[in-house]
Amino acid sequence: MTATILIVDDDAVQRRLVENMVRRCGYETMVVESGDAAVAAVTASDGPAIDALVLDLVMPGLDGMGVLAGIREAGLNIPVIVQTAHGGIDNVVSAMRAGAHDFVVKPVGIERLQVSLRNALNASALKNELQRVRHSREGRLTFADIITRSETMADVMRVAKKAANSSIPVLIEGESGVGKELFARAIHGTSDRSTKPFVAVNCGAIPDSLVESILFGHEKGSFTGATERHTGKFVDASGGTLFLDEVSELPLAAQVKLLRALQEGAVEAVGGHKQVKVDVRIISATNRRLLDRVKAGHFREDLFYRLHVLPLTIPPLRMRRGDIPNLLRHFLARFCAEENRLIKGISGEAMAALSQLDWPGNIRQLENAVYRAVVLSEDTHLGPSDFPSIGQQPATGDHRATDAEAGEPLIMEPMPQRTAPDRVPGNEIPLAPAPDAGSLPLFAQDGEVRPLEELEADIIRFAISHYRGQMSEVARRLKIGRSTLYRKLDDIAAKEEQ
Repeated sequence: MTATILIVDDDAVQRRLVENMVRRCGYETMVVESGDAAVAAVTASDGPAIDALVLDLVMPGLDGMGVLAGIREAGLNIPVIVQTAHGGIDNVVSAMRAGAHDFVVKPVGIERLQVSLRNALNASALKNELQRVRHSREGRLTFADIITRSETMADVMRVAKKAANSSIPVLIEGESGVGKELFARAIHGTSDRSTKPFVAVNCGAIPDSLVESILFGHEKGSFTGATERHTGKFVDASGGTLFLDEVSELPLAAQVKLLRALQEGAVEAVGGHKQVKVDVRIISATNRRLLDRVKAGHFREDLFYRLHVLPLTIPPLRMRRGDIPNLLRHFLARFCAEENRLIKGISGEAMAALSQLDWPGNIRQLENAVYRAVVLSEDTHLGPSDFPSIGQQPATGDHRATDAEAGEPLIMEPMPQRTAPDRVPGNEIPLAPAPDAGSLPLFAQDGEVRPLEELEADIIRFAISHYRGQMSEVARRLKIGRSTLYRKLDDIAAKEEQ
């Protein structure tokens, strides 16, 4: 999803001019005509997320300085670019002291505005990413640290936030790399147990002979090599949250003892003779369908129902491609800071291609791809050549159509290479020059009218080519939701494979 820029100006002509320039830069826009409306928009809990503001300083009622004060009082870190027809140094100093990121003088040119927006969004991404890393290290992650605006994630986030308000057992299912542990940490960090320990155990990485010892502890001398007493993860997590990652890999013998611990709220160490009471909130995760493991006899049914009280399924990255631009922007900011690299952004070609890949390794694979590109790139911008994944995996948007009149396959023309000045950072995807539209054939080779789904597929392919893979713009112009667009693309691909 592209960044959303809020434009605040009481002059209708100026609003339209700035809105047009911001859209030409590849961003989504919101427009309001007063300071009060701007403060309401950025503080609304149920409104769209605002990534940056272009704010007029001189307005009737609540002026630009008042808006800056309102944003600061609300504790928001939204970058603000102020603009005014009065470019005195006093206005500049006052605005910067009030928290503005940059200052432009009316009438601003598109090049100056694009640079200012790019720098503001990059600085904001770096600040947010470093804050997320710090929260992760300190064990204070919350749902605000999860980078997503996808419609397919909205229900998952809503249920997870409700789960955080209780101690209900949560089972998180999803492919490897989708962020299951991040969700578990966010649930813990938002709950009333946030000041207590969060203990993570990878059940798939523990040898079968040591599972009980690691989970429940052991007494000194209880087995060969037990040279000292060990309390176990349940006791370590008492009062807080125990995260059982890859819980489906637990051996059956350990599952019996885990079930008993959950039922009685107490554990007994290996070699011990008395139970120890524990108060633990259980969050488990698996990259397999746990019910299938039950049916196959590899997982106890009674334990399944103990863990499967509130299930959460995190969709893979290919089902929420709208998150890819934001994730790329955050990863780029973080790795540039960590590796001390001066990389200004990602080219439009690379961004469009990366947004259409399937990413079987999900967010982890995307993160590693950006890390590699940042380390190895010798340019100031990352292009398609910096991401080997682009050439190794066909893009989802690269579909074939059939020309009914010629009876030959028609392949969409590749996007033309752009020059360096057109490169844009983060989630900014520029629109392509309009390709030759030609005509849409309405008749099939047999002389009958083509099915509606074939016509729809051709229209979607043309829109993707026309808007250079900017999926949010494609969805907006076709007047459908992004999730609907991706579902239709998957349906088209499935039919072509048949």
